[in-house]
Amino acid sequence: MSGYDRMLRTLGGNLMEFIENLDALHSYLALSYQEMNAPSFRVERTDGMLLLHYYSDRKGLYHIVPGILEAVSRDFFDSEVTLKILHQDVEEERTGKKEHVVFFLSQNEKEAKNGIKEKIASAGEDCQEDEKRLDAAFQKGREESVLHQLEKKSHWDIVRHIVKFRREDLIRTLEPFFPERLWVEERTFCCAFPFHIVFDETLTIKQAGVNIQKFVPGLQIYGTRLDEYFSIVHPQVTFTIFSIRKFINSQFVLKIRRDALPNLWTRRPMLKLRGQMIWMDSMKCMMYLCSPKLRSLEELEEQRMHLSDIAQHDTTRDLILFNQQRLAEIELSNQLERKKEELRILSKNLEAEKKKSEALLYAMLPKHVANQLKEGKKVEAGDFSCCTILFSDVVTFTNICSACEPIQIVNMLNSMYSRFDRLTSVHGVYKVETIGDAYMVVGGIPVPVSSHAERVANFALGMRIAAKEVMNPLTDKPIQIRIGVHTGPVLAGVVGEKMPRYCLFGDTVNTASRMESHGLPDKIHLSPTTFRALSRQVFEMVERGEIQVKGKGKMTTHFLRKNLHATENEIMGRLEETSDTLESDHGKNVVLMKYAEDSLTARDAEHREDAAGAESDAPHGEDSQQKKEVSLPNLSESAAPSALCVLF
Repeated sequence: MSGYDRMLRTLGGNLMEFIENLDALHSYLALSYQEMNAPSFRVERTDGMLLLHYYSDRKGLYHIVPGILEAVSRDFFDSEVTLKILHQDVEEERTGKKEHVVFFLSQNEKEAKNGIKEKIASAGEDCQEDEKRLDAAFQKGREESVLHQLEKKSHWDIVRHIVKFRREDLIRTLEPFFPERLWVEERTFCCAFPFHIVFDETLTIKQAGVNIQKFVPGLQIYGTRLDEYFSIVHPQVTFTIFSIRKFINSQFVLKIRRDALPNLWTRRPMLKLRGQMIWMDSMKCMMYLCSPKLRSLEELEEQRMHLSDIAQHDTTRDLILFNQQRLAEIELSNQLERKKEELRILSKNLEAEKKKSEALLYAMLPKHVANQLKEGKKVEAGDFSCCTILFSDVVTFTNICSACEPIQIVNMLNSMYSRFDRLTSVHGVYKVETIGDAYMVVGGIPVPVSSHAERVANFALGMRIAAKEVMNPLTDKPIQIRIGVHTGPVLAGVVGEKMPRYCLFGDTVNTASRMESHGLPDKIHLSPTTFRALSRQVFEMVERGEIQVKGKGKMTTHFLRKNLHATENEIMGRLEETSDTLESDHGKNVVLMKYAEDSLTARDAEHREDAAGAESDAPHGEDSQQKKEVSLPNLSESAAPSALCVLF
């Protein structure tokens, strides 16, 4: 219970005292929970009955009161009580409608745990019995004093003798000593208790402390009524002496009425007083012994008050200073929580940016290379004995650039390259770089695969189809591209530190570029080595004949026309009902093309990629009809659209 159980157990010695001090506990808790709207409890004795009055602004909660009090009585006081509803209504108060429920409380006494029998219903009879026992004890003490010639003993000596003689019987039986007259001057009393008010049954003020007169000047006028300057905040009762006496065990909070103060003071917060009512039966007057209800130094300053205005014996001083320290600690704790929340948000944003950076890095470099660079390792170049390289460019690109706006060129290239990038995932090839309108792709690197020529060939067929979806801004007709493909050995490695690039070196790169430059619009130009690699596959190829290739001499080349066994949807990675799909960056489903190496597990593929970085070729897998899914990097979120075509 976070320490509240000890606080509850110390409220009173019996259930009645416990209930009568609940309001005081709520007032204390209100210092920490300023928005708390607690109920009010009052025990009333009438005609030998115990009545519990329950007041609350929240309707319908009175049903839980019997269960709570029965449990408190059983656990704290080892007694059984029963509560029954006698009356229920809604009273109109200043703060609105308040629910008022009266319970009849009956208690079956048991032997208390500490051996003391408590009789709540007969408390008055207990007092009479205690008084008789006390008189008898005093009389016996006097007789013993005479026998021992102690006639000159003081009253306290007699009491001390009685306490020593009958110590076990003096629980709640010791009679305090009262002087015959009050040895305090009126002036001294008003200064010692600067916040107190004495008023009679008509609420006429008879006496007031010096400081309360200072902050409520009207109290100095003879015959002033208390309700003209104050209103009752707690408990919610009418401002009459009868109601006050009914709730005399409750803590009373009075608030200064705004209309009772000078006009210059109306902007101040209204001062609240908190204290207890004490009925003086001989004088037929009520004394309100109180203190300012302040929580912090800020509230003290708002009231134009100082700590010196509060009596030194008043614990309100300690409460203000302690609460001020607590508020400072709470503010520090809140600042820490805010910083933690800011740090959490920053960490979340950093993680998101890190993922974007990794996605961009993985788009620029092979995964194993990117991971080694992130770890600060040096990436060694590697030899690949056989791979297939593809080059493509846009026909009449120079003329288009000279006649169109730059943004039109950028939009055209972005539209084209986004389609090409999607196809790299469909066929499992690696995009090496893009320079202007040139697009370079390689198969079999960085992960060696036996189907590298087949993958690049299908990718080339897909490029030709995708290019027809991109419009020439100059003619509003589909653009035309040239594609050249060559197969051979290369050396691959990372070049550069500030902007690292994964580059390919060797004659194979030059020959593939020559195949593109010597090609024809909308044709896929194959070198002799690529033709031989595809001759055992299901592709339709036609011989172009012998041509003169710059720097290579005469070569017999071929044109790739189509894949005899694959549909256009399979080549383009379009959705089919029975296909495994993947969501791409552009909201389109990607269907991965089936190849021989797809029978490898994800762990095997990752191992082969790592092995590629260590200059080792992994063994080829067997044929399989299964598909695998890959994640496409979200380049549209990682970089500006206008920069996508020149990322490399």
